[in-house]
Amino acid sequence: MQLKKYTDYALRVLIFCAAKEENELSSIKEISQTFHISDHHLRKIVYELNKIELLETVRGRNGGIRLAKPANEINVGTVVRYMENDFALLECFDKGADHCVISPACKLKHTLHEAMRAFWEVLQQYTVQDLVVNDSELRKLMNI
Repeated sequence: MQLKKYTDYALRVLIFCAAKEENELSSIKEISQTFHISDHHLRKIVYELNKIELLETVRGRNGGIRLAKPANEINVGTVVRYMENDFALLECFDKGADHCVISPACKLKHTLHEAMRAFWEVLQQYTVQDLVVNDSELRKLMNI
């Protein structure tokens, strides 16, 4: 399974903001330059994260973005579920397209469902705060 870059970038934005000092604003340009991601792409991601109330945007000349809630209240599994819209690992996962002839007797689907459940269980155990426990090292690497 592979997550979309969109999800990866959303998590990076949250990590970047969480690594900043509390209530310190970040800019899209700053994040863009740090991770070498286009401003345009980041604007879409910030919009989505703002829409689900994970980021707060501050308008104006000295504006920017910051976490809308404490990092320990932002669950990684919840973020990934929101950002990803398709977890059909195989054709048999798609409810509308069950074209495989062995599907009625195949155990692969069950095995992959079990693996997917384990994946979600692990992600649900972590918050953004858990991802920035080494914040001084992260700040140094991100030049913040």
